[in-house]
Amino acid sequence: MKVTRRREEEAERERLEAIREAEERRKEKHRKLEEEREGMRQGIRDKYNIKKKEEVMPEEPQMPDNPLMRKKKTPEELAAEAEAEDQDDFTKLKNTIETQINEVKQQIEEKVSTATDGKCVLQ
Repeated sequence: MKVTRRREEEAERERLEAIREAEERRKEKHRKLEEEREGMRQGIRDKYNIKKKEEVMPEEPQMPDNPLMRKKKTPEELAAEAEAEDQDDFTKLKNTIETQINEVKQQIEEKVSTATDGKCVLQ
């Protein structure tokens, strides 16, 4: 029993080590290929006087491996998420249209009030 268990454990360790080594070789291969590509890109940029675009990576919060260590959300954030989930596309569209209509009403009321202040003369 113990001999077969040891052999199985040793075989599993060897398998995991082989997988890890293969992954490292793959990553190294891709890193070298990317370096070659970047060299070619830089040659083209130099030839045609093109400036390299700055890669702006959006700062995405790194999710910790342990879910217990994640950042706690405030009650306001939780309420905002719940409200956003409750609203479907139709409700969002309706709210947008209502907001725009109210803005147009305000603009019309302002123009009418300036016209009735005696600044306009009927002809």
